[in-house]
Amino acid sequence: MEYRIGVIRGDGIGPEIIEEAVKVLDAAAHRFGHKFNYSELLLGGASIDAHGVPLTDEALADAESCDAVIMGSIGGDTGTSPWYRLEPSRRPEAGLLRMRKELNLFANLRPAYLFDELKAACPIKEELIGSEGFDMVIVRELTGGLYFGERHTSEVDGVMTAVDTLEYNADEIRRTAVKAFEIAMKRDKKITSVDKANVLDSSRLWRRTVEEVAKDYPEVSLEHMLVDNCAMQLVSEPSQFDVILTENMFGDILSDEASMITGSIGMLSSASLNDTSFGLYEPSHGSAPDIAGKGIANPLATILSAAMMLKYSLNLDKEARCIEAAVKKALKAGYRTPDIARKGEKGIGTSEMGNLVAEALSTCSV
Repeated sequence: MEYRIGVIRGDGIGPEIIEEAVKVLDAAAHRFGHKFNYSELLLGGASIDAHGVPLTDEALADAESCDAVIMGSIGGDTGTSPWYRLEPSRRPEAGLLRMRKELNLFANLRPAYLFDELKAACPIKEELIGSEGFDMVIVRELTGGLYFGERHTSEVDGVMTAVDTLEYNADEIRRTAVKAFEIAMKRDKKITSVDKANVLDSSRLWRRTVEEVAKDYPEVSLEHMLVDNCAMQLVSEPSQFDVILTENMFGDILSDEASMITGSIGMLSSASLNDTSFGLYEPSHGSAPDIAGKGIANPLATILSAAMMLKYSLNLDKEARCIEAAVKKALKAGYRTPDIARKGEKGIGTSEMGNLVAEALSTCSV
């Protein structure tokens, strides 16, 4: 089979980790007889440098014409990068927000899985992790809420006032909930819907709408949890969670917390999906400009994002499982990038880790 994949190398460590993801995709294509045609796209700081804007209309149209898009990290150091002297609508992240909105990428999937080989890197006590570890997926609504609401800053009588608007309608909530329930049906059939319904009207609508969707999935158990409690439960009993469903800002915060209990944010992949098979796939971590060019960035989150792309957009489940198995094989052999390395483990660089995963694909028997 032949597929067209958009590639956004991004900023900071983005080009380095994307290079390894493409390397692994090429190994999977060779192993299973596929052909991946790559279309290079600019987004973020790289686009600002080249075109003066974080995303051009042409790049957006090109992305939309692809079967899927894989992206490295974007942005730079907010304190020193000239990109952050621009108005907010022209900064790197504005391009990503525009792509999510205009391509209708409303559902963000962020798995948080504790590899057995990384239990020592998990900051939670072993007795709290449990013998089976944890394996959850956070489903985050991605194109509504505070990040996309109206906002303004004003000054009256010398006092500055800033306003950000949090708004959701039932349709936005419903379509994200449906994605979560569909995913739960393929897992352990349990959803924890996270909100702040004791305070916010938007959360009360969220809870009511999720309960309506739940009626169509009687096999899935649904529980509600307030966001502050969920933040505590993630670090006290993470194994209780299967699918966490939540709104945009809560999902942003909780998924970063979940990533750290996996041992490193460098392990957390993500997918942003619309109502077709198209998706945007990227690591959950940032562009880490402080280590860019040093060859020590962890490419595994990006490689695992590529596996998600094969699974959710290209319907290549076996190929996705082989990439996941190849990552586990490299970790089981004791290889680690610096962010997850512990005393006595084999510290290697970005390219070396990509090579190991790509080589392991040749003997995959999943």
